[in-house]
Amino acid sequence: MVSGIINVYKEKGFTSFDVVAKMRGIFHQKKIGHTGTLDPDAEGVLPVCLGKATKVCDLLTEKDKVYETVLLLGTDTDTQDVSGTILNSSNVTVTEDQVRKAITSYIGAYDQIPPMYSALKINGQKLCDLARKGITVERKARPVTIYEIEILSMNLPEVHMRVHCSKGTYIRTLCHDIGQTLGCYGCMKSLIRTRVADFTLDKALRLSEVEEAVKKLSVATPPETWNYETFRELLYPVDYVFDRYPEITVLKEAEKPLINGNRISAEFVKEQPEHSAELYRFYDWNQRFIGLYEWQKMTNEYKPVKLFME
Repeated sequence: MVSGIINVYKEKGFTSFDVVAKMRGIFHQKKIGHTGTLDPDAEGVLPVCLGKATKVCDLLTEKDKVYETVLLLGTDTDTQDVSGTILNSSNVTVTEDQVRKAITSYIGAYDQIPPMYSALKINGQKLCDLARKGITVERKARPVTIYEIEILSMNLPEVHMRVHCSKGTYIRTLCHDIGQTLGCYGCMKSLIRTRVADFTLDKALRLSEVEEAVKKLSVATPPETWNYETFRELLYPVDYVFDRYPEITVLKEAEKPLINGNRISAEFVKEQPEHSAELYRFYDWNQRFIGLYEWQKMTNEYKPVKLFME
């Protein structure tokens, strides 16, 4: 089985599920998952996890993200982007200074009401499925954080922005809310996700490039023997996601508790750290990544938090 992470460039017209389905065909394996939904009309960075790396899907979904978007003022749609049905429109008479002031007012924490056209579920039903039936339900506002908004260019009624935000932020809704603040409506014209955690747009591969690389790297190698080493040039290892945590190597004497997924006594680690961190990356005596462990001062041992052993 192939385990690792691929930084995919999701193109317009594909759903995130389409990307996963295509990747399953390319790698001939089912255990593949994506790390955060992108609308079909959106494009950009979509890290895809294979094999044991699927354990980090939720973790990457939780990470902050960076987008480039075009806000179109003067238009309000049911989907909060230009693909939807126009509900309201108005002339845009606001000044550039008023637009800048309204946009910067959203930097920081704010409560955002999720759009009806979203994959969120209420009482087991996706909001988008209800919206397609013409049903609108009450949604509770959720706290999100806008770390930074950089206005890249402004040619009213359009504003090109770069948005650095927390998990769960809907850029469509941000555009809608800015329009509401300005009193002239607003929706999203385009969206590109440029970063998820440490995965960036400049290193993302389109599906056609992934498929070509897999064919090239697996020449004369039967799929049943494929693993991380087969596609080392293409994949990020699982521990790439945890690079910020200090590294610890365990001794061969720790083999039994390691295999059983038990706690590891401090006497079984090669070099004791200063224990200034909460979590640590653990590697075995052959430098194979084991997983994340938490230091337990009271018992002088390390508790497994997330394991990635085959």
